[in-house]
Formats: sequence, C-alpha cells, structure tokens
Amino acid sequence: MKSLLIKLLANAAAIWITAVVVNGVNITGDSAGNKAGTVVLVALIFGTVNVLIKPIVKLFSLPLFLLTLGLITFVINALMLWLTSWISGKLDLSFHVDGFWPALLGAFVISIVSWLLNTILDRD
Repeated sequence: MKSLLIKLLANAAAIWITAVVVNGVNITGDSAGNKAGTVVLVALIFGTVNVLIKPIVKLFSLPLFLLTLGLITFVINALMLWLTSWISGKLDLSFHVDGFWPALLGAFVISIVSWLLNTILDRD
C-alpha cells in the first residue's frame, strides 16, 4: 500500500512538473488547493489508464515494437496521456493536453520525472 501511494505521489509530481515545463499541457484552476486536487485525480486516472488499457495496446502493437525496436513506446505513452486528458475533460477536471506533440513531449517528461522520483522515494 505504501508503494502504491509513493507511485501515485510521484506520478502527481511528474504531471505537475510536466504542466509547468511543457507548453500545451495545462492544469487550470482558481486556487492552489484546487490544482493540487486536480493533479492527484489526474494521476489516479493516468495510473488506471496505464494499468488497464496500455497492456492491451502494447499487445496489439507488438509488430510495431519489433519493427521500431521499442520506439513506439513513446507514441503509446503519448496516446495514454492524451486519453487521460480526454477522460479528465469528461469528468470536468481542469487538465488538458492540446495535441499529439505536447502529449508526446509530456509523456517523455512524465516518464523521466516519475522514474527519477520512484528511484529516490521507493527505498525501504
């Protein structure tokens, strides 16, 4: 349970940093508390999308993995972030990704930051 909470907080921090760094990934809100709640909820949605949908997409794109030597992973991560943005919009959360290129760059930043934070924080 502790590991799950650490991963959730690392993903939330990665999403927040991405929204600050990447032009086209936006978290809007009227207060800092509202933005923090949005970031945590978006991290939950992002984690759920990555657990439920990403393995299915990877399975169907297996030939592309072999053809591109795994580089298609970046595109799949971008699509998962874009899907998270769409779901967030349907749930009236103030998180939005403007298009594919911001999603691609945002997914790259999220991957790097969450990997770094999980490496630092997940020590027993």
